[in-house]
Amino acid sequence: MILEGCQGKPRTPEILEKVCPQCGSEIELFTCDTQAVCEHCGFVVYNDTLSCVQWCKYARQCVGDAMYEQMMAIAERQKANRKLRKSEDNTHDQTDH
Repeated sequence: MILEGCQGKPRTPEILEKVCPQCGSEIELFTCDTQAVCEHCGFVVYNDTLSCVQWCKYARQCVGDAMYEQMMAIAERQKANRKLRKSEDNTHDQTDH
């Protein structure tokens, strides 16, 4: 699991509150969770908090191959979604003028 003395090691998980983009219900997930499912509609939301896995050179060794790959895939999806939203915002700004 997590290496001894790792600075990115979760101390006490905190609860994050998210709003489901599909139905608007509140979704709770812990800071140590990578994703949670909306109990109302089943939509999957991801924990988008910046993780040490994204920058630490020991991340794969620390969390293991499977968790590393999963967390990096989530980070890539989030990056692509931010880029898409930014592009859409720019398009809307240009058509509004």
